[in-house]
Amino acid sequence: MLIVLTGIDGSGKSTAARALVHAARADGENALLLSNHAGRRSMSVLAERLGIRWPGRLVDAVETTLRVANVLVSHARASRIDGLVVMDRHLHCQLALRAAKGLRRGRLLPWLISSLPEPDAVVHLDVEPALAHERIVARGTDSETLADLVDLRDAYRSMPEYPGFVQLDADCPPAEVVARLKRIVHKRIVRAKPAVVV
Repeated sequence: MLIVLTGIDGSGKSTAARALVHAARADGENALLLSNHAGRRSMSVLAERLGIRWPGRLVDAVETTLRVANVLVSHARASRIDGLVVMDRHLHCQLALRAAKGLRRGRLLPWLISSLPEPDAVVHLDVEPALAHERIVARGTDSETLADLVDLRDAYRSMPEYPGFVQLDADCPPAEVVARLKRIVHKRIVRAKPAVVV
């Protein structure tokens, strides 16, 4: 079973992904966490230290290259796993970033999304940008402006893929987010099980 997590920065994707895989393993299940990062945090921190702002198209080119490479490797690894696979971010995230920056979707990313194995669920962690901004400031490892987070939220919602996402309210504490995520996964597992004929 393949579950993909999306959402704006500060929505709790990585925390929820780790907790979900940990819970599955604690229950004796085979579970794998795969992260499809694009180097945004590293580039953001470096730009802040240098006091510069990277050109938008350069950032997109680097991020897209890294994201595509990570996603392709992740799918290759996922194909060898019999159990739960949780992907923290996917190509949908790059499409949202492009939209937030006013860049065109292009053909490569939508084509790859349609060509790669379809996830059992793309779960979108929906969070208010103001709360996400508070979380980012609190962790102190990177920086995002509130305006950028609002733009990214709106970009996700404008994507043609968005109506197919499973919406998860992530404004609550992390433990509740994980509990809701586990219920979503459980429903997918029950749905995927073949009917027993008696």
